[in-house]
Amino acid sequence: MSRTVWLWVVVVLTAIALAATFLVTPRFPVPVPEAGPPVTPFGWTGQLSLAAGDGVRGVRDGAGVQARFDDPWGIVVMEDGTRYVADAGDANRIRRIARDGTVSTLAGGNEGFADGIGTAAAFHTPSALARDVHDNLYVADTGNHAIRRITPDGVVTTVAGTGEAGFRDGPATQAQFNGPIGVAVDGTGRVYVADTYNDRIRMIDRDGQVTTLAGGDAPGFFDGTGSEARFDTPTGIAVDATGVVWVADLRNDAIRRIDSHGGVSTLPVQADLPTQAGPRRPLSLALTHDGHLYVGELFSGQVMQVMRDGRWQALAGHMSGQRLSRTAGLAVDAAGDVHFTDAGSHRVHRIAPLAAGAAPVPAVVGPSQDDPLPQTAGRWPLQPQEGWHEVVGTLGEVRGDYQGESRHHLHGGLDIRGDVGATVLAIADGKVSSPSAAWNFNGLSEGLGVGSLDYIHMRVGRTPRGDLLDPARFQLLRDLSGDPSRIRVRRGTRFAAGDALGTVNRMAHVHLSIGPSGYERNAISLGFTGFTDAYPPRIDEVALFDTLDQPIDQRQDGRVLVPRDLQGVRIVVDAWDQVDRNLPRRRLGLYALGYQVLHDDGTPVAGFDTPRMTIDFHRLPSDEAVQVAYAPGSGITVHGSAVTRFKYSVTNTVRDGTWAEGTWQVGDLPPGDYTLRITARDYSGNDAQGRRDLKLRLQ
Repeated sequence: MSRTVWLWVVVVLTAIALAATFLVTPRFPVPVPEAGPPVTPFGWTGQLSLAAGDGVRGVRDGAGVQARFDDPWGIVVMEDGTRYVADAGDANRIRRIARDGTVSTLAGGNEGFADGIGTAAAFHTPSALARDVHDNLYVADTGNHAIRRITPDGVVTTVAGTGEAGFRDGPATQAQFNGPIGVAVDGTGRVYVADTYNDRIRMIDRDGQVTTLAGGDAPGFFDGTGSEARFDTPTGIAVDATGVVWVADLRNDAIRRIDSHGGVSTLPVQADLPTQAGPRRPLSLALTHDGHLYVGELFSGQVMQVMRDGRWQALAGHMSGQRLSRTAGLAVDAAGDVHFTDAGSHRVHRIAPLAAGAAPVPAVVGPSQDDPLPQTAGRWPLQPQEGWHEVVGTLGEVRGDYQGESRHHLHGGLDIRGDVGATVLAIADGKVSSPSAAWNFNGLSEGLGVGSLDYIHMRVGRTPRGDLLDPARFQLLRDLSGDPSRIRVRRGTRFAAGDALGTVNRMAHVHLSIGPSGYERNAISLGFTGFTDAYPPRIDEVALFDTLDQPIDQRQDGRVLVPRDLQGVRIVVDAWDQVDRNLPRRRLGLYALGYQVLHDDGTPVAGFDTPRMTIDFHRLPSDEAVQVAYAPGSGITVHGSAVTRFKYSVTNTVRDGTWAEGTWQVGDLPPGDYTLRITARDYSGNDAQGRRDLKLRLQ
């Protein structure tokens, strides 16, 4: 072979090798870890368990499952298993969870801005936590627009920030932030900050100089270098072993990567699955020892595993009965277990690998049923706050989608009629917890979350003309054309009862809901001044169907003939309620329904000593339950009709946030005459009396 040919062979083989390397190398390569823990597997199954918190909002130290948290957010885990949690809300302190689960307070306790030792220090809505190699804690002190440091002995000092919202680089004592929520520390001691409402990523060097690593002067979604890049409400931040910064870019539904030169790129996440969506509204981040990610979502509450090649899986919060409310903080311990805070449920959890062949055991999740309601003193969200207003919608009512589907979703909360343009008022003192507390700008469902209450169908923070009610609390953002695009309300913002929150939009009512998504409670329980309901529900019809939805309506001697060889019988009750002083045409949904089978002499059949209460709207289930709770023909069935029909499938079960289909097994009873009695009840305890009985003959 000639020398020339040989050289060409070498060139071609080298090119092939380089191409192969390019094809198999991930876009975001994984750092090669030193000898130590094994590589983090993808797709592992975890067992969720409760670490601390009884699900009741408050502040109480003590044994883990008896301790109380208010708004637990950031979390870190030490090598010995000790966990630290930033507890915001009215707590404003840093909590310590010992290895045995005992909860104590390390620092803080009052809302304010003060350095000091232990409880002499003060925070305002502490959010993320981070640690350095010397076990100092760093706190994103959101409400104080500052970064704080806590030594292992509980000595609190301010690292950077003046206590006033703004944007300024420079010496730490002069630098300004705007509601920072995320913080991270690299191995050299540099501190990285998700400067949330400045939409920037900032860095505090070891000499105390604050600089901007990436992000510009307005929210947006652009990759690029330094100020060319744009973020929108970044909240979570983490730094890997190679110095790459990872960001949970909340409003962009994205995971962003910043290299050592300030170059920003977006992690390409694989497509959604047919039954499950990939990461949405990423709120919190944690890195494994080998550089992979765990992500906590804001709205779904899921904890997700996200690999650098874009693969993802839901790790917790995605199974029925295991709903999480707000995974605000994430941390990974030396064994690879995942620890996280569920802010909306006032709890701290842990996910550990499930033993081979074992099935996950249901864990205690969600807020406790003993979680106190807001102190509203009977106020309404409209003037007069101490006077009566018409209720036009209750929890659990069937709603359509305006596109032909009359059973599209369940109505949450309580609707209170109001004139378009009327001022919406806070009904209780409250503090904003969510980093993105206002939504659906200029849409019919525009709303604002304050504490555990959501106020919906209003122009948030604006008069009917669009002027801001309070520029200090409501920030109007504009798009690239200069047009108004949305309202921002910072996490940590406080509202007092009676404060103006917005104005009623063209929906002409205020929708009030209480509790996190998945755990919404019936707002009638707030006890509004002047609200009374002395009217019992009305039953229009009780009907029977077989499992193929064919009516069972043949009669003999005034009784419905029911064949005993049917696989099952479905009972459908057409009923509705009305409350005092409402317009006569105003039909409202019921609170609870059930059925009972009686002998012809009126005595209960065995197994029916009391009514089987199958439907209960004390707590709102997910929208998937709407076609389980309601039979076909429910909703507003004729375009333009003002009459809503509530046809309840009372042989199905919808209660305590869960649902299941079911039938009445008539074959279990001997032939004969019976009475089917319906219980239909409103929230005030009134039971329907008329048309509640259906005479049957089983044959």
